[in-house]
Amino acid sequence: MKINVTRTSLPPFEDYCEEIRKLWDSHILTNMGVEHDALRDALQQYLGVPHVVLFTNGHLALEAALRTLGLPQGGEVITTPLTFVSTTHALVRCGLTPVFCDVCPEDGTMDAAKIEPLINERTVAILPVHVYGHVCDVDAIGAVAERHGLKVLYDAAHAFGVRYRGVPVAQLGEAVMLSFHATKVFSTIEGGAVCCSDAALARRLADERNYGIRDEETCVAAGGNAKMSEFQAAMGLCNLRLLEGELVRRKAVDAQYRALLAGVPGLRMLFPRPGVTPNYAYFPVLFEGEGVRDRVKEALAAEGIGSRKYFWPLTSAVEAYKGCPWADPSATPVAARMAAQVLTLPLSADLEPEQVERICALVRQALATSA
Repeated sequence: MKINVTRTSLPPFEDYCEEIRKLWDSHILTNMGVEHDALRDALQQYLGVPHVVLFTNGHLALEAALRTLGLPQGGEVITTPLTFVSTTHALVRCGLTPVFCDVCPEDGTMDAAKIEPLINERTVAILPVHVYGHVCDVDAIGAVAERHGLKVLYDAAHAFGVRYRGVPVAQLGEAVMLSFHATKVFSTIEGGAVCCSDAALARRLADERNYGIRDEETCVAAGGNAKMSEFQAAMGLCNLRLLEGELVRRKAVDAQYRALLAGVPGLRMLFPRPGVTPNYAYFPVLFEGEGVRDRVKEALAAEGIGSRKYFWPLTSAVEAYKGCPWADPSATPVAARMAAQVLTLPLSADLEPEQVERICALVRQALATSA
């Protein structure tokens, strides 16, 4: 049986059918209906944040956050190239200029010690990424932002349910974007959210999501359309009820990988910083060189096992930004090296122990052959 690099967690079919039964009765399928409001309230309670504004996907949520924070067109935003292209695309599509900061080799998050030299009179914000669910150095980043009067928006697409020193990451930053895509730990099929504590910002986000319309006669802004449907919200409600059990099973898979791959020559694992309670979203490993990484990937594929070069290439190296003066992979050598070495191995809540053993055996075999 083929093993995919991720596998979407789904509730029992009957549970979802029961959840959406009321939609057939009401014929209300969108425009912030009862399912939307129920999921919003449940997430605000689970994440401990005053405001969760739901969107149809995480990318549009990120763009909405950038627009509603009032960042000036052409302003520079310090971010990371070791991320999904959505992060960089959102900045560019909002008329902002990415400035890439290098990353920490231990976990791949933005290196807070390298932010300050990148700040100048054009800098307007910092957009760090909790990559692989690893929490950034939020204390150091917050201190830099405060010294320079900068706004901090976190891309926490990978970090739903993650806590730092007991505090959900959704509370850390002026605004926090979450993704509920099917590949994420918590899924609404497609979906996303922006979390914040500022009621005025939440109101602007809601305007951005729904054409700027507040009621039948009032339109206050040139907003877009990024509403979460009732079917997405219903899936979220079902999955949220199962989340704690999913996290327990993911933790067991992560622990088995770490036990079986510990001390393997030519392979390095990433670890979250102290104080982090992970969500076990991904299991990235680093190999000694791009060629070795690619041979391991090919060996797994030959046995029907999916893996992913996540993230390769850096967003500063994609063809879309070729020729842009700010897109220089050599400016972030640690990130460039990690991108050339990283491979994410399969991880899902229902990955069986014998499957993990088989994957690890193939990795060890491929490394021995490459030696």
